Amino acid sequence: MARFKHLSKKLRLNKLRGLTKWAPFWTVPKIYGKGKVVHPGRHTTTKRHWKRTKTKA
Repeated sequence: MARFKHLSKKLRLNKLRGLTKWAPFWTVPKIYGKGKVVHPGRHTTTKRHWKRTKTKA
């Protein structure tokens, strides 16, 4: 990758980085109820890993 990255590319990559994070922990009891144990990653819409799936940014 280039040593110097344009600001626009940095902003795009930063936005894509935030889309792969887990959902907040409080969404689990809100959706399923108090006693259910579910991983918050199931509520994340974009499932992407840096090694597995590449972006077009």
